[in-house]
Amino acid sequence: MAQNIYDDPQFFVGYSGLRRSVEGLAGAPEWPALKALLPDLTGRRVVDLGCGFGWFCRFAREAGAGEVLGLDLSENMLARAREMASDPAITYRRADLEALELPVASFDLAYSSLAFHYVENLSGLLATIARALVPGGRLVFSAEHPIYTAPRRPGWTVDSDGHKSWPVDHYLAEGPRRTNWFAEGVVKQHRTIGAYLNLLVSAGFTVSHLEEWGPSQAQIAVQPELAEERERPMFFIVAVERR
Repeated sequence: MAQNIYDDPQFFVGYSGLRRSVEGLAGAPEWPALKALLPDLTGRRVVDLGCGFGWFCRFAREAGAGEVLGLDLSENMLARAREMASDPAITYRRADLEALELPVASFDLAYSSLAFHYVENLSGLLATIARALVPGGRLVFSAEHPIYTAPRRPGWTVDSDGHKSWPVDHYLAEGPRRTNWFAEGVVKQHRTIGAYLNLLVSAGFTVSHLEEWGPSQAQIAVQPELAEERERPMFFIVAVERR
């Protein structure tokens, strides 16, 4: 089973205070880029992998989706999602993405926000998603950028000329990396961009979009703290279609 850090009380309190947790999709600066990759959701069957508080599930329904399945390992996340809104067309279910089973050809869209970098058996998960999508079905997801999952030490380094850099440690050495984020010992799976793409292709997907996301100047004007995201990407965003 995957590490269930979101049910750690200390972690959950910290995560619940994030802007994206409080404001939902509007509080996630990468959301406009993700939204632009979505197909028309009218009548579509949608699965959200790592649904968290259910923000995307509710958006999908508002956009016309016929059925939405939200999956998460965290009971805390699912309880909050159920509390925030009730919709008979949204089903929330506890599931471990490391050993996920889904019915064949049962979804038109699979979506995931910042969950895949926790999954060790990503090849198995992608194969499951491919089987669960109809031909031509789309997977849209974001994950932490490999530059961010392989830091040598926290924060920037600054040279004598004042130039900032973000050091990475053994970028090509894939595998689990431990970090402290709201709680000690949070495990993330580091893999290169190339590894992600090769896993997607091997699972039967055609890549239509890859974006190493960074905020716009307009976003930085509103949230100056986003400026450092122009120095090194924190996320990457992908859209693929099932062949």
